[in-house]
Amino acid sequence: MMRKLLLILLISFSGICLRAQNLDSLWGVWNDKAQPDTTRLKSMQKIAWDGYLFSQPDSGFYFAQMQYDLAKKSGLKNQMANSLNTQGVSFAIRSDYPKALNHFQRGLKLLEEIGDRKGIASALMNIGNIYMYQGDYPKALDYYQRSLKIYEEISNNNGIANSLGNIGNIYKNQGEYLKALDNYQRCLKIHEEIVDINGIAASLSNIGNIYKKQGDYYKALDYYQRSLKISEEIDHKKGMASSLNDIGSLYHNLGDYQKSINKCSNGLLLAQYIGSVELQRDACQCLYDGYKTSGNGNKALEYHEQMLVLDDSLNAEETAKTLQQMEFSKQVFADSMANVKKERLVQEAHEEEVHKKNRTRNGLIIGGVFFVLLAGGIYSRLRFTKRAKAAVEHEKDRSENLLLNILPADIAEELKTKGKADARDFDMVSILFTDFKGFTSASEKMSAKDLVANINQCFEAYDGICKKFKVEKIKTIGDAYMAAGGLPVPTEDSVKNTVLAALEIQAFITQLHQEKEAKGEHAFEMRVGIHTGAVVAGIVGVKKFQYDIWGDTVNTASRIESNGAVGKVNISQATYDLLKEDTSFAFESRGKIEAKGKGEIEMYFICKNKL
Repeated sequence: MMRKLLLILLISFSGICLRAQNLDSLWGVWNDKAQPDTTRLKSMQKIAWDGYLFSQPDSGFYFAQMQYDLAKKSGLKNQMANSLNTQGVSFAIRSDYPKALNHFQRGLKLLEEIGDRKGIASALMNIGNIYMYQGDYPKALDYYQRSLKIYEEISNNNGIANSLGNIGNIYKNQGEYLKALDNYQRCLKIHEEIVDINGIAASLSNIGNIYKKQGDYYKALDYYQRSLKISEEIDHKKGMASSLNDIGSLYHNLGDYQKSINKCSNGLLLAQYIGSVELQRDACQCLYDGYKTSGNGNKALEYHEQMLVLDDSLNAEETAKTLQQMEFSKQVFADSMANVKKERLVQEAHEEEVHKKNRTRNGLIIGGVFFVLLAGGIYSRLRFTKRAKAAVEHEKDRSENLLLNILPADIAEELKTKGKADARDFDMVSILFTDFKGFTSASEKMSAKDLVANINQCFEAYDGICKKFKVEKIKTIGDAYMAAGGLPVPTEDSVKNTVLAALEIQAFITQLHQEKEAKGEHAFEMRVGIHTGAVVAGIVGVKKFQYDIWGDTVNTASRIESNGAVGKVNISQATYDLLKEDTSFAFESRGKIEAKGKGEIEMYFICKNKL
């Protein structure tokens, strides 16, 4: 919980919060040399911070360096400090604390030179966070208190609250719970005064943690539940997942293992939905403890194994080990072949020697015995080599099948041939999004086993339908399913095929819902949305890599889905324009609909033409 809160504070101090800004327009401003440098720099700050930093921190660092270079050339120290702050956060996200500290300190020096007191307080806070991460609590406390003093002098209530929260964290980690509680409560009071909903939820959770450590479980439960309620009201899924895990862990302490399992199961599903490995790990720990204590060893083992996998993902070691093993196997095979060649040469030399000594009986006997022994050794070596080669081939086949299960065939072939796969631009790709209606409320009413079984039944059917229409599955995110038509190999009928796939998926869900309702079972209803446009596609990362796509087209497709309707396929104007002359479809105009972060978008319902 400490680490998650501190990272939130690192994020909150930049003063940049325009996540809905269109990256394309920001790039246009940056590339327009006629614009003032100050305008271009602000645009690049948003690109680095909002566009890339928290999903691709290395890219965020790169773009912040572009901002820094122009700011330095223009003599704008405030923008230089902003870019150093972004780079410091990039290193902090990647746990490279020495480099993060260096960048924050360089930014602090610039801010002190220009007398930016609010910026100085923010930089002091971030430096304190790094010392906190490194376990140097005295230094962290000193920087937090210096930051608090400045915030109080300039009457910045948000900064005061965040400083108090971090000071509370120091005291909590040192076991001084009364001091921690005092700071958390003062922090909560300020967040309530300035109506900072996220701050209120975080403070309630922190206070709950202190009461839990003091053994006052019922007070802790009250604060956790209040925090959960706020997170639900603002649909903050990460906060909801964290609170559900906390409540589940608390029920375990209270001896109510079934409630503990239920809460942490829901916490796990939400953590999987938002892709938080850390929260998934916390939920699996809670479920492992719950099933183990309640005597269900098989389920405990299942979540213990998941926990180990998540630990491995957090530690980033598994890929290196696998590569080492593959390299070792390759070397063993090469050594085996070299030994066989050497043995063959020895055999030929000895056969020649035996032939020369063929005149004497003793020579024949010795040569014959030697030949038999040598032949036996070579035969054994050949058998070993054959088995080694078969084992390597078997592993190679397994690796290839796994690769094809993760990546499109063309991308997998490029990766094998070149050792990497270049990102590519696609001018016309149709993005398909699906999402279940009322998933969060449904997860409260179903057991984790039934919920996962229902989702799996649906996604297996989606996979088959996408394969049928040559639509590329991209990924699943919790209960959402994302696919794309027209990549990695563009085709003329990709837009139509994507719509046909969406219609068949919607028909499958509608039929499944009717069948389950007739049996008195719960079944999901679903929205589907499609938008067509340009994207960038490529492989993400080097560990557990994934073929993914980016661009404003993806964001718009998500908005088309979220503004759709149950049982319908909702499409954008761009998709409509490409299909409007196709008589096999019928369209229903919905007019312009307000989409979050996108303004008004023209939308249409599409179905097969019955004529």
